[in-house]
Amino acid sequence: MASRIALQLSGVERSYGQGETTLQILKGVDFTLRSGEIVALVAPSGTGKSTLLHVAGLLEHPDAGEIRIAGEPCNGLSDERRTAIRRAEIGFVYQFHHLLPEFSAIENIMMPQLISGLSKAEARERSKALLDYMRIGHRAEHRPAELSGGEQQRVAIARAVANAPMVLLADEPTGNLDPETAHYVFEALEALVRQSGLAALIATHNMELAGRMDRRVTISGGKVVDL
Repeated sequence: MASRIALQLSGVERSYGQGETTLQILKGVDFTLRSGEIVALVAPSGTGKSTLLHVAGLLEHPDAGEIRIAGEPCNGLSDERRTAIRRAEIGFVYQFHHLLPEFSAIENIMMPQLISGLSKAEARERSKALLDYMRIGHRAEHRPAELSGGEQQRVAIARAVANAPMVLLADEPTGNLDPETAHYVFEALEALVRQSGLAALIATHNMELAGRMDRRVTISGGKVVDL
């Protein structure tokens, strides 16, 4: 059976004002991401990688074009509905983990689940399972400052998928890690995607990691093209 389309961008454009001029970053982007697929986004800095991820993740509005998440058109939706879709269907991982320093690893993962209405007991059980899956269950009660860089990123990944989203968007998730740690973090991320059927778009400068993904795309002339 064909995998489901999780994310679809059609004719997406995005510009920014720069003084009296307008800088057009995305120029009619067409892109499709399917469930269970890991796609590497490899492009030089300044070409629009972060802009593409922000627009795809409903953090920014496109100037033109259409975005569909799990088949639902997202243009013209209220901010409340966009927030609800982000919370339920989209997970984000960044280069820096952005974990809340005053909370333990397991509490950081519980947070988005509690916001979505899960009970504390359910959220804790799922968070413990995710930490075990990421092979850091023994660090559940440690705060971020007590974790290594690789452990922090694995907690951040677990938090991103805590609400079982359909789409995972990652912006240089291993950029701050040494090569060996980056390998282990990506290995955990890949296993999670394969097991859960997530659709993942991962911006990276690491060509070795990009080579392990299902396909590679870049941004050229404001459009997404295959490598």
